Amino acid sequence: MLSFPEIDPVLIKLGPLQVRWYGLMYVLGFLSSYFLVRHQISKFRLKKLAVEFENLNFALIISLVLGGRLGYVFFYNFSYYLEHPLEIFATWHGGMSFHGAVIGLVLAGWLYCRKKGLNFLETADIYVVTTPVGLGLGRLGNFINAELFGRVSDVPWAMVFPGAGPLARHPSQLYEALLEGVVLFAILWRLKTAKYRRGWAHGTMLAAFLMLYGFFRIFSEFFRQPDAQIGFLAGFITRGQLLSAVMICAGLILYFNVKNDSNV
Repeated sequence: MLSFPEIDPVLIKLGPLQVRWYGLMYVLGFLSSYFLVRHQISKFRLKKLAVEFENLNFALIISLVLGGRLGYVFFYNFSYYLEHPLEIFATWHGGMSFHGAVIGLVLAGWLYCRKKGLNFLETADIYVVTTPVGLGLGRLGNFINAELFGRVSDVPWAMVFPGAGPLARHPSQLYEALLEGVVLFAILWRLKTAKYRRGWAHGTMLAAFLMLYGFFRIFSEFFRQPDAQIGFLAGFITRGQLLSAVMICAGLILYFNVKNDSNV
């Protein structure tokens, strides 16, 4: 059994102002996506997207936060927020859903691209390959906060998490950081290069992301403690696994609809 590292979730404290590791991870995730997308725009000479880049980024950041928060409200704790509606705005209390963020990003991106005459699937392919960097950083933030911890385990690297009782648990946040962050980024970045070399249809990267993330999330959830207010569905699956299965289905539908059309 390993000892949980004593890392203060607050990185910097200046009077009432606090800079937390988790918030820093969000900032680093946004910055990494910004520079990686800009790199692709330059490399692939996407002049029209270059013009809309800054405004689109702003719209996507807003939609990510709103979608993530509303996704948590509706997917994970709707009954509570129905009784305490003002708590919906208390984001500092925690509670974000990546599945909700995906819905927000796709909807906002589609609306923006439609309004500005951009190819949505091409634009989505450029952005989505950068997403795993932020995902991996976010999971590291979860680990530092000792939240979203794993199920009870006796593996040698299990840890006793603060606030999770005396039993050692899987550091499932680190599993997710590796799979949803490092591994997923490596795969998508390599596939992105193959897409332009082989002339794959626009939307291929988005489809690959939906399927691969869904698979990695379903796998990692077998080691993660289900949300206390929900528990297991049907006695053996989690809400995250169910939502991820929907993502995989959406990715398959998208893939088979675009794979033979290089002009999408």
